[in-house]
Amino acid sequence: MFSTTIAPAGLVRVGDPAPDLTMPIRLDRWVSLADSRDSIVVLAFYPGDFSPVCTDHLSTQASRHGDFEALGATLVGISVDGIFSHRAFAVARGIGFDFLADFEPKGAVARRHGAYREGLGFAHRALVVVDGVGIVPWVWVADPDDNHDPGADAVLAAVREVAADPA
Repeated sequence: MFSTTIAPAGLVRVGDPAPDLTMPIRLDRWVSLADSRDSIVVLAFYPGDFSPVCTDHLSTQASRHGDFEALGATLVGISVDGIFSHRAFAVARGIGFDFLADFEPKGAVARRHGAYREGLGFAHRALVVVDGVGIVPWVWVADPDDNHDPGADAVLAAVREVAADPA
């Protein structure tokens, strides 16, 4: 599968078990990666709601949300913003997938995945695919100096490969 040479030290790598996460999605609802066993999950880490580059990249993934669902994959956005900011962002951009708040303790989940930008206080733009048994088969991280994005087609290709070979 795909990996990158600009990965930050500590970023989860292909073949690693995905660190578990338990995060709020609403005031009254928390989700855990362990709850998604037997399903493919795409974790879309990003610096923050309403940031220009992130908004475009998440909107690109959102435009193919139905394709992810058709493959049995769940797409979730994760940033250090809180649940209220996530909700406003999703509504403003018409994004139909869920956002998880890595707000308190700030960046704890991004840190466990190696996607946190220490000193800046937010996550790298990174995509991590987790298969149905909790293993990472595909990882992408953005070069912080450019706006490159693998696009939804590349992520969907990775998900298709995982779905075709769930072992």
